[in-house]
Amino acid sequence: MRYQQLPQEVYIQNREKFTRHLKSKSLAVFNSNDIFPTGADSSLPFRQHGDILALSGVDQEESILVIFPDAYKEEHREMLFLKETNDHIAVWEGAKLNKNQAFALSGIKNVFWLTDFERIFNEVMSHADYVYLNTNEHLRANTEVETREARFVTWCKNKYPAHSYQRSAPIMHQVRAIKTKGEIDTMQTAANITTKGYKRVMQFMAPGKWEHQLEAEFMHEFLMNRSKGFAYTPIIGGGYNACVLHYIENNDQLNDGDLVLFDVGAEYANYSCDVTRCFPVNGKFTERQKEVYNAVLRVKKGAEKLLVPGNNLNDYHKAVGKLMEVELLTLGLITAEEVKNEDPNWPAYKKYFMHGTSHYIGLDTHDPGLWTAPMEAGMVFTCEPGIYIPEENLGIRLEDDLVITENGLINLTKEIPIEIEDVEAAMK
Repeated sequence: MRYQQLPQEVYIQNREKFTRHLKSKSLAVFNSNDIFPTGADSSLPFRQHGDILALSGVDQEESILVIFPDAYKEEHREMLFLKETNDHIAVWEGAKLNKNQAFALSGIKNVFWLTDFERIFNEVMSHADYVYLNTNEHLRANTEVETREARFVTWCKNKYPAHSYQRSAPIMHQVRAIKTKGEIDTMQTAANITTKGYKRVMQFMAPGKWEHQLEAEFMHEFLMNRSKGFAYTPIIGGGYNACVLHYIENNDQLNDGDLVLFDVGAEYANYSCDVTRCFPVNGKFTERQKEVYNAVLRVKKGAEKLLVPGNNLNDYHKAVGKLMEVELLTLGLITAEEVKNEDPNWPAYKKYFMHGTSHYIGLDTHDPGLWTAPMEAGMVFTCEPGIYIPEENLGIRLEDDLVITENGLINLTKEIPIEIEDVEAAMK
């Protein structure tokens, strides 16, 4: 694999956190993702399911993790089932994990080939009362495509209808929400690679360049630093395009006097970095751009003070909305009358700031996590307020990745210039 493997302690700790939530005589099953076809004999690059990766480190298709803490046989308490390498696979694709390699990365001693799965699974199911199955319960999940995990859920329930089935997803939301030190170190690596990309682009950008050329500069820097590339589809929007929240075409030319909004982050070892910055095409902000930019920056700094243990995302987002309301009133973009008569379900500030401020980040850019649970040390959030004024061809969003600790925040992306004077100095 291209990246440096995380310490196996990461996966041992995550499995321990998971098993603490299981009922007595329970087993849990986690499946890898599929390799998705695109047509003819082509497929998308493989990306592992975040849950099996968080619990085992196995970054390989056709893999199954079974956890059964109360199993009668010790060899059945933690098991990995992997696709066995053969000569054909070794020549055409490259060898898959062998049993020793799987143990070295996961800390799981009992590794079996996938051909043994049904026989062993049938044995352990005879001793289990509860079965924890994994489903995608992310608030923004799109589940139209049937995954390998979904097929397994159907197969298991049909074959073993008398067992009591439980949900792994709420437990995994808690496990993945709090990162281990090894995970935070890896996220810092992703942030460092992202920082190199931003600094490269700041030197390259000039009037007349194209948005896709800036995208290419990022990709060059990411690949040179052992990233597989973008953690998500990059957004690089100049002028009016910055007001389109999910603008991903990146096909327009940059105009002198415009700002460019970059929402770009690298992945490293499957962990995401998610950063947004806004830079002037010609290297200098106009007075109006400065006015709106500093308003966004003040909201961001105020929001960061609310990312503390004990708060929760629901209350946090309401409080950030009040901060933005003050700035929009000062800018004259909304009126006191509009605030007074606003719909509580869509406050007046939403006209110019229509999205949320923070989300969990980790193995997925929008990582799973509980929005009503208290924030805790070890959680990692983005912070990304924005103001979008289509009539002025001006959209500004500023975003960093922040680790909550008992003693304040660790900003993983702090080396990317954000203060106006620092941006202008870096672009000279």
